[in-house]
Amino acid sequence: MPIVDSHCHVSPVWYEPVEALLHQMDRNGVEHAVLIQMMGQTNNSYQTECVRRFPGRFASVVIVDAAKSDWLQTLERLTEEGASGIRLNPTTRSPGDDPLAIWRAAERLGLSVSCGGSTEAFISDEFARVVQAVPNLRIVLEHLASVNHPDGDAANVEARRRAFDLARFPNVYIKIHGLGEFARRAMPVVEPFPFERPIPRLLEYAYEAFGPRRMMWGSDYPPVSGREGYTNALRLTMEQFASKSQEDRDLIFGRTALEVFPIKG
Repeated sequence: MPIVDSHCHVSPVWYEPVEALLHQMDRNGVEHAVLIQMMGQTNNSYQTECVRRFPGRFASVVIVDAAKSDWLQTLERLTEEGASGIRLNPTTRSPGDDPLAIWRAAERLGLSVSCGGSTEAFISDEFARVVQAVPNLRIVLEHLASVNHPDGDAANVEARRRAFDLARFPNVYIKIHGLGEFARRAMPVVEPFPFERPIPRLLEYAYEAFGPRRMMWGSDYPPVSGREGYTNALRLTMEQFASKSQEDRDLIFGRTALEVFPIKG
C-alpha cells in the first residue's frame, strides 16, 4: 500500500523546507505527499521547484489571487507547470460577472480543490450552491470540515451533522488528520497512547458519511509537530481503522489522494 500524505506545507521562509518533510516521509514509509500552499501565499515557485527536483514524490496544490485581473492566466500557467489542484476558501469569489469563475476554471482545467475554511462557511447554504454549480470539480474539505470538536456540545454536534451532510454531493471529499487535532492530550503523556480515552468518534462519523473512496489522510506537517508529531499522526490514525478492510485502508491512506491529486511528471 503506497502511503500518501495529502496535506503538507513547505517553504524556505516559513515552517520548514522540503528536505525536512522528506526526512519525515522517508522515516515513516510515506511514498508521496501533496504540497498545500499556505493561506495568503500566492508565490507558488517553491512548490513548483519541489515537484521538479523530486519527480514522482509530490503533487502541488497552489493558490492564486482571484482578485487580480490575470488570475486565469496564472492558474493556466501553474497547471501547465504541473499543479494538481488549487486551494480555495468556501467564500472565494472572482470579480466580474461570474463570481464562481475561479471554481469553474478549476473544473475546466481538471484541477481538484483543497478547501480550507471555517465550519460556518462549510455549512452555509451558499457553499452548497457552489458545490452544486461545479459537479465535475472534486472538492476536498480540509481538517474534517473544521469540525474538530469533541462530542457532547449540541451546537458542535449539529455543525458536524451539517458539514458531513455535504457527502450527499458525490464530488465532495474529506481530509482526516492526526488525533491531536480533536482528541485531548493525556496529562501526563503515557505510552503507547498519549490521548485521553475515549477519543471523540469524529473519524468514524466521517467514514460513515463519506466512505473510504472519498476520504484521505494528511499529516498537516509541520504544524503537527506541535501536537503529537508526524509518526504518531500516521500510526495512531491508522490504528483507528485497523478493523476496516485492507482495501478501505489503502484508499484512506493512499489511493484516494492519488486519484484526486495525481503525481505529475
